[in-house]
Amino acid sequence: KKTGEVVQVLVETRKLLVRGINMVKKHQKPTQTSPGGIVQKELPIDISNVALIDPKSGKATRTGVKVGKDGTKERVAKKSGQVIAKPVTLGVKAAKPSAKAKGKGGK
Repeated sequence: KKTGEVVQVLVETRKLLVRGINMVKKHQKPTQTSPGGIVQKELPIDISNVALIDPKSGKATRTGVKVGKDGTKERVAKKSGQVIAKPVTLGVKAAKPSAKAKGKGGK
């Protein structure tokens, strides 16, 4: 199976950009700022098609939560029971999707 690092999370569409996965070639027209040609880029994939890697076996695994004696929660792999470290974030929180008004008429 393919593995890669999650680059960006698209919360509203429930998709992820994963480095090196779902690569496509786009034929780009030349513009004033960039030359034309064939450009490779990553397209988002659905969250349901992504799994975490078990630290012991290196294979895909489901996760669970284990509560320690001091009340701290840890994310553990279901297959091996080993703790999966939380990713380091840059302190940027994603905004919650805004609730759009649904009704009859109007735009």
